[in-house]
Amino acid sequence: MDIKALEPGFSICHAIQISDVSRIKALGFKSVICNRVPGEADDYQHDSSLRQAIEAEGLLWKEIPVVPGEYTEEAIEAFGHAIEELPTPILAFCRTGRRAVSLWVHNQVKLQDCDLGALLNAAHAAGHDLQDSRPALEKRMANKA
Repeated sequence: MDIKALEPGFSICHAIQISDVSRIKALGFKSVICNRVPGEADDYQHDSSLRQAIEAEGLLWKEIPVVPGEYTEEAIEAFGHAIEELPTPILAFCRTGRRAVSLWVHNQVKLQDCDLGALLNAAHAAGHDLQDSRPALEKRMANKA
């Protein structure tokens, strides 16, 4: 499990397994956001056993399934609400971490005036190059003004 902090109280990682749950708890996470789509891969047919393991450790579970590359307003809105409402620290994950970091960047752009370059650098430092998303993010920033 390769966890990358994007800001205080919020981190991302690639796919987690039931065997990772006790370590997630030991690292102090209080909430987990899953961005995987049930059935997207052989290792993720549904969330029930993973969700149950997370909840058995006393952590909160939120599922916001996102198809890779399809960052809808609804998904971004749900992700933003989850970050606001869930106890921190929060760990968000998908298969590789890209959807989780992309949703975080889209939400940051939506919430505030921000330095897009700094957000993209944070994503890159977490192992995800989101330069191909720059036009969509710039458009989001322009529409906010």
